[in-house]
Amino acid sequence: MNKPTKTNIKKIFSNTGIQLTPDSTEMIERELVTVVERMAKRCVDGNLKRLTPELFYVAMGRLNM
Repeated sequence: MNKPTKTNIKKIFSNTGIQLTPDSTEMIERELVTVVERMAKRCVDGNLKRLTPELFYVAMGRLNM
């Protein structure tokens, strides 16, 4: 799995024939940060002290697992 670096994000879009402007790339990066912030808040709300692969569903908001 690739890390969400600028280069990898551009490659993913390039592989599908889509060109990204610098502003679009920045917007994607901001969206990724927003998603991670939301995940962190869910962990706090779920009273987690450590996020493990077994508890990843909490960060994703799937509390019925």
